[in-house]
Amino acid sequence: MQLPVQITFRYMEPSPAIDTKIRERAAKLDRYYHRIMGCRVVVEAPHRHHHQGKLYHVRVDLTVPGGELVVSREPAEHHAHEDVYVAIRDAFNAAQRRLEDYGQRQRGDLKSHEAPPRAHVVRLFPEEDYGFIEAADGREVYFHANSVLNGGFGRVEVGSEVEFVEEAGEKGPQASTVRVIGKRPRHG
Repeated sequence: MQLPVQITFRYMEPSPAIDTKIRERAAKLDRYYHRIMGCRVVVEAPHRHHHQGKLYHVRVDLTVPGGELVVSREPAEHHAHEDVYVAIRDAFNAAQRRLEDYGQRQRGDLKSHEAPPRAHVVRLFPEEDYGFIEAADGREVYFHANSVLNGGFGRVEVGSEVEFVEEAGEKGPQASTVRVIGKRPRHG
């Protein structure tokens, strides 16, 4: 880490033991992403309830090249956070996951999810529950009524624009999942 960890205690007395635990956890974050430029941690105990103790809120702000990663563990969501060390552990575990994801994106390791291919319905046989779509490369791909999502076969018309997932069928390519997007604009 390029800058020292900044720790702020709110609505509670500073604790050397908590301070040490936070610094230990922050130092370990460098294992997951070595270009952390700064780390700010806020530990606060804003609520006092009659039937339970304080619920600690821990926020970790990490400055990294190109932005900031913020992890905040709200006490209302996690009643285990009556223990400040559990709240710290959970916040730093979440920060670790965010750093790992950030590092993977920076390196280009994460797969980009391509949108399914689009096509247009070119032939339809409603009485026999099937039709054909024309893919962008000009191929015709068979689809059955059961492949149209949300029971939408009745709304499919020649010219409908669809997204589809292609797979090998018994007689050639077929669309296993067809989602209607809209209608092809009419020209002229």
